[in-house]
Amino acid sequence: MQQLQEDYESLRTSDTGHLRAAIRASRYTGHTAGLAPGQLQANIVILPEAYALDFMRFCQRNPKPCPLVGVSETGDPMMRTLGRDIDIRNDVPLYNVYRHGELHESGTDINHYWEDNFVAFALGCSFTFEDALARAGIPIWHIENNKTVPMYRSSIQTIPAGPFQGEMVVTMRAIDANRVNEAIEISRRYPMAHGAPVHVGDPSIIGLNDLSQPEWGDSPPPLEDKIPVFWACGVTPQNAIMGAKLPISITHTPGHMLITDIDEQAEVPVLAT
Repeated sequence: MQQLQEDYESLRTSDTGHLRAAIRASRYTGHTAGLAPGQLQANIVILPEAYALDFMRFCQRNPKPCPLVGVSETGDPMMRTLGRDIDIRNDVPLYNVYRHGELHESGTDINHYWEDNFVAFALGCSFTFEDALARAGIPIWHIENNKTVPMYRSSIQTIPAGPFQGEMVVTMRAIDANRVNEAIEISRRYPMAHGAPVHVGDPSIIGLNDLSQPEWGDSPPPLEDKIPVFWACGVTPQNAIMGAKLPISITHTPGHMLITDIDEQAEVPVLAT
């Protein structure tokens, strides 16, 4: 018997337990921007243990796009330090499976892909500080319109580690000119969610010539009198994974995050879970 789907607007007032239950049962497979206000959301990377140390080095060398908040034990899908009963095989709304750097499949669970040598990484997400921006009265277009934040491959280079390297991916939010400094100061309080922006203003300085064509997410409306503000993005590892051409790797689908039980402002230790 097919289960009833749950809609985005009704889930905006749900607690993390209900949200993850809906996601685990595939009753909700959409983006997570604006959900679970006050809780840390996380990007996900899963790869074979043979590449785990190099990937951890990549995160340590590039903390803005890759703020590491949790690492699993080898072969263990439970992310115990991030919340109650989090199973990384089922608790993300939508996954991407890559083979040799190419997108192989997207799906709502990865049980049939899971291997005893897999290590799962959780990295902080900018969705976390969006609730603080909204509380301050700074409009967030993609949340208000049930869209996914636009993401772009910039010209900012990451620091390589092993096979992992490439350009930093950034998210863009258009902010009223008189609120930009406030948005910077608010996001700075969330270092585990990318912190302050990496660039403000002219997109061409970071290699972006057409903001209407993001590589991931939804196309934003014209800027009009707003200022484009760019934050480091946890899709950066997916860009690095595509370049590394690993035999297999699994990530969240951009915009579809793991919702944790961690308070959004907590100082999260980087520990095996």
